[in-house]
Amino acid sequence: MSNAIILLTRPLPQPMIDALGQFGEVRVMDASENIGEGNILVSTPLDPIDADLIARLPESLGLIANIGVGIDHIDLAAARARGIAVSNTPVVTEDTADLAFTLILATCRRLGIAERHLRNDDWAAGVSQMGQRVHGKTLGIVGFGAIGQAVARRARGFNMNIIYHGRSAKPEAEAEIGARYCETLEELLAEADIVSLNCDLNDSTRHLINADTLAKMKPNATLINTGRGPLIDEAALVDALKNGQLGGVGLDVYEFEPKVTPELKEFDRVTLSPHIGSATQECRGDMARRVCMNIAQFVQQGAPGDCCN
Repeated sequence: MSNAIILLTRPLPQPMIDALGQFGEVRVMDASENIGEGNILVSTPLDPIDADLIARLPESLGLIANIGVGIDHIDLAAARARGIAVSNTPVVTEDTADLAFTLILATCRRLGIAERHLRNDDWAAGVSQMGQRVHGKTLGIVGFGAIGQAVARRARGFNMNIIYHGRSAKPEAEAEIGARYCETLEELLAEADIVSLNCDLNDSTRHLINADTLAKMKPNATLINTGRGPLIDEAALVDALKNGQLGGVGLDVYEFEPKVTPELKEFDRVTLSPHIGSATQECRGDMARRVCMNIAQFVQQGAPGDCCN
């Protein structure tokens, strides 16, 4: 395939457009109108690619190249039924783990509210913020894949007791990192001082954290989510915060992203960031190169390297 037509779900930075231009013409797609011709669709996690949109994609389209590792916004079955490959960019592990641990520290030490007081010239109010110790605490990691294990490696430097829960135990990773498997989520929640969500979003994990599971967490526990927003039922989370169930919450992802549940902004013990797990110059560069690599392999060989379906 030469001189491909690359469709974008949204405008991208010019350097990315320039890089994609090596494969052909680059256009921003208007999903509300007749999409027209195209061979490759480049998407982001903010753009739902549902069955209806996939049904309206041109017959000539053979690849959805996602910028990001998460693909829960894409109907993989509908794409597969159309013979459309889907690829992602699994190069965000270390940067996302950095941010997860940043949220752990910032939330436990109440850095956000302390800084806001300082910026408002209220030194006394900032000094009065009493956080929680991080080193030596028990960290419960939900989802012990690449990112979960990277978070655990950082926790070792803080002499933390590391426990994890997932679909199955991972003895080799346990031995390397010094972690212990919890067969049930409830077992982990009952023991962890800090809970970090690092699992995929699917039918079994949607609203994994809800009113029932929040009630099983330790009093004054801290909840961190850098996975996917809908892992948490945000209405139940707000109720738990109102009832004083949690010591702190740190979120980089949201159930209705990019909309943030307004009540979450009202709690001093909640730390919020706008889905910036991969937002380093180095990581975004790696992602751009990986997208181009997948497109190049699709153009040259008929299939991307990071095929997800």
